[in-house]
Parts: sequence; structure tokens; C-alpha cells
Amino acid sequence: MQRSLNYHPRSSTPLDETPDFNILIVYEDFECGKQGKATYDFLIENLDADCQFTNTMWKFDVLGIPKLREMAAKDAADADIIIIACKGHHRLPGEVKAWFESWLEEKTNAIALVALFDSPDLDPEQVEATRDYLASVAQRGRMEFFMQPYNQSFLKPKVESKNTIRQISLLDEEALSTLSGFTQQDTSFPRWGINE
Repeated sequence: MQRSLNYHPRSSTPLDETPDFNILIVYEDFECGKQGKATYDFLIENLDADCQFTNTMWKFDVLGIPKLREMAAKDAADADIIIIACKGHHRLPGEVKAWFESWLEEKTNAIALVALFDSPDLDPEQVEATRDYLASVAQRGRMEFFMQPYNQSFLKPKVESKNTIRQISLLDEEALSTLSGFTQQDTSFPRWGINE
């Protein structure tokens, strides 16, 4: 079954010249945060230059504070891409899962969930459990799911019948092509102004 996604930036109006494209990074620790930010930088260098990219970052620890978790849930609902950067060798903390559940209940416009694992000594069984949980989050939120392990040699690409799971590297042209398609401006509507 082939899925077709049409992306129309929420902040885009006929008079906007550069639509906003919001990327949310939720990270476990400083090293994971750096990996998330590097992925964000890579995306903005390789995706449509006609978009204005913004990012917001939240650390796992602060999601344990209800008010901050609520603010982070609003950021998730407003995001176009959500990046989860974690070690991957242990279960996601309860506050992170509570955060997922809180914004999945609301309408989200996110088009992709990207999982980054940043541990060289990954436990394949735990990584698989974390990956499966994140894939189910993406499925429930009607998002594409991409995954980037620290060391790709420990996992084989996995495609499940119910979920689309793609393993990506920073140079994966297919993943970039898919994400780039989401950032294209919709030029099908007529534009008019004093210079036209």
C-alpha cells in the first residue's frame, strides 16, 4: 500500500514568502541533545531553502514537571517534525511516555517522528522495544517514522506490515527526498499583489 502525504505549512498564507517549518527536539542528555541539533542542522542544509526553519528543544528530565510537560506537549502539537534523541539502551522514562500520550490526544500536524539512538553499547532487545514503541507513537499520530541508530551494524532494516519503519543515515537520500517533499510550498493557489 502506498501512502501519499500532502504537507501545507500551517503558517503559510498566500502572502507569505517563506513558510515556517518547526522541528522539535526532545533529548535524554547533553550528548543526545548535540546529536539532535546536528540532525536539525543537517536537515536545514539539505531541505527546501524556501522554508524558514525553527527548532525547540526539551530535555527528558523537565518533562517530569507537569506544567513544563504541558508546554512541551503544545510544542509537539505545533511541530512539523519531532526528533527523539536518546541512548536507546534502556526504557523511555515514564514522564516521556506521559508526554507522548498527552499530545497524541490532541490534534497534531507533525509529519514525521525521527528516533536517534546515541549509545555505542546498545542492547538490541531494548533498542527494538524502544523502536517499536516509537513506531506505534508515529502510527497513532499518523506520522512517518524514521530511525537513526548510533551504530547501524547492530540492526538490520525492519519493515513491519502495520508500521513503516525506515532506518536512515545522515546521507540517506530516500529519507531526505521524503522529508524534502513535505517542505515544498504549495503554489497551486493564485497569488496577487501590487507587483503582479
